[in-house]
Amino acid sequence: MGIFSKLFQKKENKEVVKERDPLSIEVGDIVVYDLVDYEVVGKITYRQDAYEWISYQLLEGRNTIWLSAEMDDELELGIYKNIPLSVQKPYPQQLEYEGRAYYLDEQGQARVVGEGRSRNVNGRMISYAEYYDEAEESFISIEDWGSELEASIGSEIEEYEIKIIAGS
Repeated sequence: MGIFSKLFQKKENKEVVKERDPLSIEVGDIVVYDLVDYEVVGKITYRQDAYEWISYQLLEGRNTIWLSAEMDDELELGIYKNIPLSVQKPYPQQLEYEGRAYYLDEQGQARVVGEGRSRNVNGRMISYAEYYDEAEESFISIEDWGSELEASIGSEIEEYEIKIIAGS
């Protein structure tokens, strides 16, 4: 190779972007849901013994939603938004929200790992409760972060309903 070919050769410095799936989304990625582009600004990984699930904080303008992802027997995805709901511990067997009854399905404790805007919860132990409506189409999730109980309402979605665009 001559001196001119070394000086003028094109350098291939393409960064390889890892293909994303709902269990490998990273802070800085874009998730398209319901024709809206959301930036992933936070990620919380919940660990209960050997089981884990993930919640991604998605932001579009001032609108925040949460994408939950877990691999049970199959991939389960849900979209949640925070709601004002007064709940006391111990968790009740039934909740009511906007005229609909929700029934306790499971409760437990998990250690969390936070990234991005959620990094301030890193290492905490939280307790949680999951509720389902009678048709099992709507869900309420309660999380006790020590200083407050947070409630969110959501529903299952299918993987084809989201598109993941890897951040730079």
